[in-house]
Amino acid sequence: MTAGLYAWDKSAAGKDRPRISERTLLLWSLVGGWPGAWLASRALRHKTYKLSYRIRFLGCVSLHVAAVAGVVWWWNRS
Repeated sequence: MTAGLYAWDKSAAGKDRPRISERTLLLWSLVGGWPGAWLASRALRHKTYKLSYRIRFLGCVSLHVAAVAGVVWWWNRS
């Protein structure tokens, strides 16, 4: 889903079409779509040069990984 949003936004970027907001892209990345977002950004060369976006993306990835690690830790604690 997230990779599709990246592709849609990349397509719209060069045309006079509505764009996908960075907030939406980051939210989808945060809830687990970051692998698709990362692959799509590399394959499409989209959102690769905007440092402020990349920093926020890395924050979303870090939060997601920490949350999953916390759930796994809590699950195995029992």
